[in-house]
Amino acid sequence: MKLNRRDFFKISAGTAAGVMALGLGMDLTPVKAHAQTLRIRYAHESTTICPYCAVGCGIIVHTSKGADARVINTEGDPEHPINEGSLCSKGAALSQLVNNKNRLTTPLYRKPYSSSWQKVSWDWALHKIALNIKHTRDATFTYKNSKGQIVNRTNGIAHVGSAALDNEECWPLQAMMRAMGLVYIEHQARI
Repeated sequence: MKLNRRDFFKISAGTAAGVMALGLGMDLTPVKAHAQTLRIRYAHESTTICPYCAVGCGIIVHTSKGADARVINTEGDPEHPINEGSLCSKGAALSQLVNNKNRLTTPLYRKPYSSSWQKVSWDWALHKIALNIKHTRDATFTYKNSKGQIVNRTNGIAHVGSAALDNEECWPLQAMMRAMGLVYIEHQARI
């Protein structure tokens, strides 16, 4: 093999660079890869709509199975026509809504003129709400107006709907409010 001076310096420089690279921690031995198991591997997957604004983004919710079922992950639904898998920062953090130690899980009731709240059962709270609606409706119900026309309405109760409801949920809610005789009904359904 004929080796001139220039080729000798090229080979020497390459060898020196290789030795230095190996001395700096570069290891050329094959590395064994370890894949992590996804935490949603055995989770139940369901779809829902984001509750925050009126856009109506689709969300995939992963819940754990078993007796301690809880939300473990939320992500945008790529098959949803509105958001196509993307979410805003509030929608992306949706799992924090249910996995929050400060979240109220039981109704609270504050008696009139009281300064403290007390925990009550759901049955008691719903019964109390129904009684208050009935009492207010009976006290403010108008059968006939000043002209003697039958109006069957109550002006003592108003209803404001939710932007997170779709039209299918809005229709029976509006029908119930109108059946009770409410006049002041507002709704901002946009999905």
